[in-house]
Amino acid sequence: MMKAGPMKKLWRYLPALPALMLSGCTVDLLQPRGPVAEMNRDVMVAEFVIMMLVVVPTCAATLYFAWKYRASNKEAEYLPTWDHSTAIEYVIWGVPAILIALLGAISWWSTHAYDPYRPLQTADNVKPLNVQVVSLDWKWLFIYPDLGIATINQLDVPTNTPLNFQITSDTVMTSFFIPRLGSMIYSMPGEQTQLHLLASESGDYLGEASQFSGRGFSDMKFRTLAMDPAQFNDWVEKVKSGSENLDDTTYPKYAAPQEAAPVQYFAHVQPDLFDGIVAKYNNGMMVDKKTGKVMHMQSASNAAPSDTGMKE
Repeated sequence: MMKAGPMKKLWRYLPALPALMLSGCTVDLLQPRGPVAEMNRDVMVAEFVIMMLVVVPTCAATLYFAWKYRASNKEAEYLPTWDHSTAIEYVIWGVPAILIALLGAISWWSTHAYDPYRPLQTADNVKPLNVQVVSLDWKWLFIYPDLGIATINQLDVPTNTPLNFQITSDTVMTSFFIPRLGSMIYSMPGEQTQLHLLASESGDYLGEASQFSGRGFSDMKFRTLAMDPAQFNDWVEKVKSGSENLDDTTYPKYAAPQEAAPVQYFAHVQPDLFDGIVAKYNNGMMVDKKTGKVMHMQSASNAAPSDTGMKE
């Protein structure tokens, strides 16, 4: 049996060339593992195809007219007094207008249908997992408030479970992004943004900061490990069996700038630590999202563990 030559091997990869053209965004966008990411991919591909309806004919027409009206073609039509064509005007203005309207309609629909602040629901109404995310220099802190644990640079989640993220920053503004699960959203000091995702398949997915944030930006990545619920429960128990604590006393050490930070686990997390991180940029105040009341609390970097808590 003859072996495939170098050229034959190269041809196998030609179908992937369109994806490589998008590698500036990341090819992960074309390999979704969740409903939000699937919608993002479908919208991106649909908009790309619609835009190509203008680009491809324009490029083809440019080549065609350059060939037809070349200097050596003495039989080409010659109209020195031509100055207007209503049919051409309809095409060059009408077609782009229709395509722009179509692109606008798709963008408007997708923006509202997959609002990052809109919670996701599964068919069997699985209870969501709440995760509080803090961007640091140059690492990510994930707090599981309902489980009392936390991690640095590793996000473990159960599959087919809605994920409710609260996101803030304890440094400069950046962006939280897991390309294979869904939308990107900003992480800002003194503010809370929200994001709702879901992992439909088990896997190890890249998470990253998608906005430049200084010297260690290139290593500001984390692993997102999606696993079945039983495995996730075992992982939670394993983390809880550790001895590391995360509270107002230890937090400044872990929040200090660090490049290529290793994965770390915390068996115990001080309640309301996330709220204190947000509040320290707002003179110790924050708004309760449910009641709308202004709450006063100690900042995460200054308050003693026994003093931390919400006070009306």
